[in-house]
Amino acid sequence: MRSVLFAVVVCSVLAPAIHGAGPQKIVFTRVFPNNGQIGLFVAARDGSGEHALLTASDMDYDPVWSPDGQSIVFTSDREGSADLFRVKPDGSGLERLTDSRAYDDQASFSPDGMQLVFVTTRAGGRSNLWTLEIATRRAKPLTSGEGGDFRPSWSPDSRWIAFSSSRGTTLTFAHGRWERLQLADIYVVHPDGTGLKQVGAHGGFCGSPKWTADSHHIVAYCMDVEKTLETRRPSPVPGNDTRLVSIDVESGATADVPAGPGVKFNPSPLPANEIGYIRKDTDDPGIYYTSGARGPRGQVRAASWSPDGSRVVFHRRQAAPTTWWKSTWSRNADFELALTSILPSFGRDGGRFVVTGRPPAGAILGSSIAIATPGSNDAKVVYQDPKRNVLAPQWAPDGEKIIFSVGVFNAFYNGFNSLFLKQSDRAEDGAQIAIINPDGTGFRELTTGPNNSAFPSMAPDGKRFVYRTFGPDGDGLKIMNIETKAVAMLTKGYDNFPLWSPRGDLIMFTRLAEGDYNIYTIRPDGTGLKRVTNSHGNDAHQAWSPDGEQIVVASSRMGFKDESVYTDAPQPYGELFVMRFDGTNVRQLTDNQWEDGTPAWQPAAK
Repeated sequence: MRSVLFAVVVCSVLAPAIHGAGPQKIVFTRVFPNNGQIGLFVAARDGSGEHALLTASDMDYDPVWSPDGQSIVFTSDREGSADLFRVKPDGSGLERLTDSRAYDDQASFSPDGMQLVFVTTRAGGRSNLWTLEIATRRAKPLTSGEGGDFRPSWSPDSRWIAFSSSRGTTLTFAHGRWERLQLADIYVVHPDGTGLKQVGAHGGFCGSPKWTADSHHIVAYCMDVEKTLETRRPSPVPGNDTRLVSIDVESGATADVPAGPGVKFNPSPLPANEIGYIRKDTDDPGIYYTSGARGPRGQVRAASWSPDGSRVVFHRRQAAPTTWWKSTWSRNADFELALTSILPSFGRDGGRFVVTGRPPAGAILGSSIAIATPGSNDAKVVYQDPKRNVLAPQWAPDGEKIIFSVGVFNAFYNGFNSLFLKQSDRAEDGAQIAIINPDGTGFRELTTGPNNSAFPSMAPDGKRFVYRTFGPDGDGLKIMNIETKAVAMLTKGYDNFPLWSPRGDLIMFTRLAEGDYNIYTIRPDGTGLKRVTNSHGNDAHQAWSPDGEQIVVASSRMGFKDESVYTDAPQPYGELFVMRFDGTNVRQLTDNQWEDGTPAWQPAAK
């Protein structure tokens, strides 16, 4: 079933626009990074002399130094999709090496500097390895399969390419959570694609293999699988240490490399039997060395050293203002995409939208409701409760009210500290549905009781709304009449994110069934239940097109594109897909290693 779906996605990239009257417009949230949040830097190995590699503040990341020290290859979104670029260490001579609508990233040089091995989604949307002949720009596939392949490294003797891979694994849920864990093993393969074999231990997580000078050993970082959730956060909590290991490629024997505590990753063997690596769990994050020395400081996420080990190039997370509207690349020319804050919802004329603003820095309470204008990077906060959080505001059909949920919502705002080990855990001491005027006045709560009620969506007539609820009064979807307060149970079970169709005939929602989240529709009277998607993983954060004919969905169906510790996102496997409301005519819109979700479809101006 999934292979058929992938074929549909690839073959329908150039499908006609829905209305034939110009691109459709969809806005969505990217957890990280947004505009200006990452950049490339060069420094001496101890961090002195640090300076930006390039002057433009584009999305540049994952640099690698060439074997002759004369160039640096990196990934950039500066021309749209993620592609490989090359530049001299002084920042001059910038040139583009790949030009594909797919995602190209995580390059590694061959020892002679003539080729690159890199991660790409060119074959079916999954992350596999390809090689690139730099002089001719000719690329060809190296690995294949539905499991993702990541962070390749070419051996000094040219015989092998090592990489981490999730092949043969499943998207396992984290303990008590809905996010997926990342299993990965270390593999090696010859540059001609033969001799593929797994090395080292199987069944946990090991990543970012790098070769020692003798081409007989690989240095990697490893951790228990459950830690692959916490370590993807920008600042993991203590107790989630990773290990640096050395793997004998011939025997598979593995030995720990002494490197001290912390979330350590991106290990790189250097001259004088030293290893450089990155730590992200400490108050003093950055580059460390097994000798005890320090390198550049800050929220470094990937680093590569010059051949003599004297300099290092790296990309680092940077502070940036909140993004309320930023146009971004779309894989499908029939759709224009823009980035914004969390859970956007448009008014009926498309001229304004409402979003959930994040809590103040360092806080877990106080998220807000803000109203923004398409094309503008300004927003006005209209409601905020410093003692509670708000979630998922939606415009009423007449544009005169905003309906939303209010509560603590630790599951969304308190890291991964909330666990759902039993049914009652979902109630979280309750949450209610509330309503306000667009200027923030007229606040009133519509629901009462101990249940956690959230994600409301009004019927087109504005008289009823559907919402999801968890707790002692029953789990599932309910419909409330706003005037009479009468409540009817629509579904029972772990159903979430309900949205009433603009036509009024269907309610779309996400259901957890048989270990996967998929999209369903049901009529408001409870009949006609239909499963719309059938993918392994998480399909959620769905939205209707203004005419009710199409839906846009965030999906994990393409799997991880990178080792999650690099991504700083809770669910770094989400891509956006558009399809008809019955699940046919699937088209992929985004293709990257980040977490893309909570889309909203902008109505055309009237």
